[in-house]
Parts: sequence; C-alpha cells; structure tokens
Amino acid sequence: MTITITAFERSPDGGRGLARDTRVRWALEEVGLPYEVRPVSFAAMKQPAHLALHPFGQIPTYEEGGLALFETGAIVFHIASRHEGLLPADADARARAITWMFAALNTVEPPILELVTARILEADKPWSRERLPLVEDRIRARLRPLSARLAKAGWLDGAFSAGDLMMVSVLLRLRASGLLDEFPDLAAYVARGEARPAYRRAFEAQWALNNGGSPSA
Repeated sequence: MTITITAFERSPDGGRGLARDTRVRWALEEVGLPYEVRPVSFAAMKQPAHLALHPFGQIPTYEEGGLALFETGAIVFHIASRHEGLLPADADARARAITWMFAALNTVEPPILELVTARILEADKPWSRERLPLVEDRIRARLRPLSARLAKAGWLDGAFSAGDLMMVSVLLRLRASGLLDEFPDLAAYVARGEARPAYRRAFEAQWALNNGGSPSA
C-alpha cells in the first residue's frame, strides 16, 4: 500500500526542515519506506476533505490504505512500531525510547513553541520585552538536564531511536534564537541528527518541494 503524507504547499519556513512533515519524512527514510507527498495550501487545509484527515486543519497527515493518522508523535510512533530501525528490540529499551518521544513533545517542545509565539506573534505587545526573558529561562530549565544527559553520550539511550528523532526535531527550532549555542553538547547532538543520511534525504525533499533543486544548488 502506498503511503501518502501531506505537507505545506508553501512552508512558512521556506523548506528549512522546521515544518512537522520533516519529522514524518525522516522516520520514513530511517526505516526505508517509500512515500508520496501531497502538497496542501493553507486554504485547502480548512476544507472538508482535509479536515476529514486532520480535524484541526493542520499538517502533516498520514494515509496508508484505509488508515489515516494525524499528529507527528502518533505518526512516528506508528512507523517505528511497525518497522525496524527506530525502536529497540529489547522491551525495556523500547519503553525508554518511547518515553523520550513523549518528553520531546510534552516537556521540551512547549516552552520552545512559546518562544516562537513571543518573538513573532506577540512581538508588538507592550509586555513582550518583559516576557521574553522569562520564556527563555523556562527553555534553559529544560535544556540543562537534557544537556547533562548528552554530555557523555551520543544519543539519549544507547543507539539512535525515535526518541532522538523527535528530540532533535524539536531542538532544531531553537537554532535561530541562539539558545542552542549556550549548550554545546546539545548543539553537537542536533548536528549528529542532521548528519544522518535519512535526515538529509528528508530535508532535501522538503527543500525541493519549496524551492526546487537541492539546498546547495
């Protein structure tokens, strides 16, 4: 059965790997599954056909036969649980990898998204200047223990897993802020994730959709 995912017809990040379809592309590339991409415009995302796949009118979605999924965490977990390469065979190690997936989405990502909101959507508010340092400190509070975890390890728990895929994807959103540079161990961790051939293929595919050609072209 052909796997089809949806992606922005024109991504707000210009194809720089921050849109959430990159996470799904990366997972599919890691396990070696072919897939098709259906670009969706912002207008089409709010139409009944897309809302039938994603009730909140967002991307990505995942279709395989009669199965339709939304939410990147659920999609990546589905891929990882059915195909070798993203979750360990050992039951305990598998449970830990899944825990790190949840940690990336539920503990680390929320304050990072709050920073995006504060810097972009709320930049014109009179209280924005006072609020921004508070948001940044909340992010640092998450990054410190994560950095300590990775100070002497390549990945979060042994070999690369879906937990690392999600965590690297989340941390990538911090690069423009400069906060990632405050934690060299985390910056190196993200670089290791980006260096994986599967990530490069996913990134280049998203870039090509938005810009045509390869990033180096």
